[in-house]
Order: sequence, then structure tokens, then C-alpha cells
Amino acid sequence: RFSDIHLLINNAGVHHRGEFSTVHADHVAAMVDVNLRAPLYLTALVLPHIKQTGEGAIVMVGSLAGRAPLQGAATYAATKGGLRAFTYALADELRDSAIAVAVVSPGPINTGFIMDSIDEVEDIVYSQPMSTAEAVAENIGKLAMGQQVEITMTWFAGKLTTLGYLFPSLRRVLRKALYAKGRKNKDKYRS
Repeated sequence: RFSDIHLLINNAGVHHRGEFSTVHADHVAAMVDVNLRAPLYLTALVLPHIKQTGEGAIVMVGSLAGRAPLQGAATYAATKGGLRAFTYALADELRDSAIAVAVVSPGPINTGFIMDSIDEVEDIVYSQPMSTAEAVAENIGKLAMGQQVEITMTWFAGKLTTLGYLFPSLRRVLRKALYAKGRKNKDKYRS
């Protein structure tokens, strides 16, 4: 029934914004189910078929939130961080095969995912340049070629989140400036 599968793209995301203590348990479950459980289950179902073909790729669509969690996004960040960890572990398991496993970790993307709820999204999200869905798709194509395990979008945001992860005190110092920049950019997007 599923013959000749060479590519799986796990592209799913749901986000119920708000402080963790105010997010309904059903919304927490939905984020875990869609953002983490579904990609793991789909990978478990499809991987044997990709192995049969002898080569292929599994690409996850993560988020910079999985590298640099923000307030109001605790569960979302946990699911995307978990997806990133799963990607790296599976890539290690399959490193001697012809199956690429990778994750694209975009920052804000100019889609309804954040633009339709602009008032609920943390200002800091808008401190980085917006990506497009087309740019994400282009990077998925690059990752499917097996050259690297992760691409962060944008380049600068990826470096900034890495620094913030490695040096939490730096993140705290930059936070105020990034919120101010994001607030200013958010006003531009509203108009």
C-alpha cells in the first residue's frame, strides 16, 4: 500500500498562547498531540518504508521557540524543543544510512499562524525579520538533500537563539531591547 516512499515532511503546528497556568488542559494536550506525538507516530509508520527504498529523507518543521522558549509559549516551546531533540537523536541513529533526518527551525513566518493573532503574540517574536512560507519550503528542500541536520531561519535569529541558549544571562540582558524592537516592528505589521 505504501511503496516507494522517499520523503516525509512533518509540518504541523498548533499554538494556544498564554501563561501556562491559564492554558486549558485540552489545549495543552492538543499542542502535544499535533506538534510532537503526530510527527513521532508518522515517522514510526513511514520509516520502515523509507528504509525499504534504501534512501530518503525525513524533515521536521520545528521553531526557534524550541531553541529559545518565550513566556506565553511554554507548551509550544516544549513540543518544538522535543521535536528538535527527536530529530537529532534519529539523525544519529540513521547516520550510516542514506536516509537524511533534519529539522528546519524558523522564526516568525508571515502567515496567519502569527499574523491573525498579532495582539496575542509576544512582541519579542517580531524583533527578527519575517520569513515566508516559500523560504521555509526552500530550506526543507535543502535539508532533504542530507547536507545538514538543522537550518535556523533567519540566520541572525538562529545565532541569537544559540547564544541565548548557551549564555542565559546574555538573553536576559538582550530581552528588553528585543521586546522594544519587536513592539516597533509589530506596529508596522499592523498598518
